[in-house]
Amino acid sequence: MMEIIQPLPLLGGLTAAQFMRRHWQKKPLLVRQSMPGFEPPIARAALFELAAREDVESRLVRQTQDGWQLRQGPFQRRALPPLSQSAWTLLVQGVDLHDEALHALLRSFRFLPDARLDDLMISYASEGGGVGPHFDSYDVFLLQAQGRRRWSIGRQRDLSLRKNMPLKILENFAPEESFVLEPGDMLYLPPRYAHDGVAVTSDCMTCSIGLRAPAANELAADLLERIAEAGAEELVDGTPGLRYRDPGQPAVASPAAVPAALRTFAQKAVHDALQDAAVIDRALGESLTEPKPLVWFQPGTLPAVWHRLALDRRTRMLYDDAHLYINGESFRAAGRDALLMRCLADRRALDARELKGASAAARQLLGDWCEAGWAHAD
Repeated sequence: MMEIIQPLPLLGGLTAAQFMRRHWQKKPLLVRQSMPGFEPPIARAALFELAAREDVESRLVRQTQDGWQLRQGPFQRRALPPLSQSAWTLLVQGVDLHDEALHALLRSFRFLPDARLDDLMISYASEGGGVGPHFDSYDVFLLQAQGRRRWSIGRQRDLSLRKNMPLKILENFAPEESFVLEPGDMLYLPPRYAHDGVAVTSDCMTCSIGLRAPAANELAADLLERIAEAGAEELVDGTPGLRYRDPGQPAVASPAAVPAALRTFAQKAVHDALQDAAVIDRALGESLTEPKPLVWFQPGTLPAVWHRLALDRRTRMLYDDAHLYINGESFRAAGRDALLMRCLADRRALDARELKGASAAARQLLGDWCEAGWAHAD
């Protein structure tokens, strides 16, 4: 379990509880030597190899005399600018999904709910490289891994953007502070806090720990779709569905008008579908654990003897009072097995003693996850 009342060098000596009270979504925090002696968690060549893969999201940003340019990956090495060329940046998203050391770095921030942690992005830049002054709609931790980068930040009231740009660049950026980050330094910024990071050395690498902040309309659309699908599955199982009937419908002179009774029926159908809080909870848990489109799992095997079980780094697992959620699926859980599964979700691993206490049903479920590649046991 994450110790939330222990002072953390990561947060400049603040405890996780203090950081959340004083800074989270309130004000920036600059931490010098957040990770003393920090070394790049991935070599430049390995990062470039990730950018060349079809299952990795990458972008190349260049600032030229003609303005800003943006290209989407994948990129073979020969498609990237020479290292000696200035003012270019390679952004590689979700690197934590592909490397254990990078996944471990992301886990350093688990004083935040897993439901809010998104991914680890690495920005590699030549001298002068950056993506322009902008703001994010979510919190971000900017950890310098290699080289130096100057960050200019401000609360920015004017959020208007430059027109006809491939990037969302602020039209009238008004920085209030500026810092040069060395390897191991970290800057936390709340949502919508404007910032502009420019590499002041070549071979500049920055790790960005981003948070999930779903838009209300997008989340509602996803949940409604899942609730509708769940209702359709119940009908397939033989539960009779209520269909619209109108035995009292008279003949009409205006056939294109929507019948008032049908409108009422539709409104009641939506209202009734949203009355069951458990249905909404289940849809939310499934949504929050749904793997990203480029994520896939290599099928595994079931070991003969269980010594230890650990979740795959790509696996998302959450829980609430009544359910477990893993990779877009939900399971009801109660009693001792629920405690065991919650322990797995929090610690992402179970030892031999804990596995020995699992019921036959729980062991069967864990075995299914191993065979799917969601977990690994030895």
